[in-house]
Amino acid sequence: MSPDFAHAAFSMDDFTSVAVTEQQISDKLDQIAAQIREDYEGKEVLLVGVLKGAVMVMADLARRLPPSVEMDWMAVSSYGSGTKSSGVVRILKDLDADLTGRHVLIVEDIIDTGMTLSWLLGNLRSRGAESVEVAALLRKPDAVQVEISVRYVGFDIPSDFVVGYGLDWAEKYRTLPFVAVLKPSVYSED
Repeated sequence: MSPDFAHAAFSMDDFTSVAVTEQQISDKLDQIAAQIREDYEGKEVLLVGVLKGAVMVMADLARRLPPSVEMDWMAVSSYGSGTKSSGVVRILKDLDADLTGRHVLIVEDIIDTGMTLSWLLGNLRSRGAESVEVAALLRKPDAVQVEISVRYVGFDIPSDFVVGYGLDWAEKYRTLPFVAVLKPSVYSED
């Protein structure tokens, strides 16, 4: 399938700008993976991807790491029926792996308020992991409400509504190979 066909369902008119290009993402993941390989040399790492947004980051990051790296997935939600957080985190899909004595690296697409990630860090640490760290492609420093130690950050971005590379609006735009700022007129059409 050609890239033109794959992305024919939208136009660049849906976006105000491209926040992070495909090449920038690739270069940054190379840097992050090199640092992870160095930091965890001689240790087995379990990557924990947070569904659904982290799928692209997790896949591309994992391919840059040694083949001995293990992956698992978790889905959590802190949203009710709307777009505002309910403040209550629910596990929708739990891990299959036992974390006891493991070095866990949570892989996130984006850190917004940090509230769900803060809860997730506490939850995974309580399961007996030897270490729990975070790797996030994107972080919105102006939106953060809870201070979280993030070991690996790709890009700090403004608090715009972004889509692409795993990030969505109404399950659309996840497959874009770049991160773009979605025009308010697109998501205000509801």
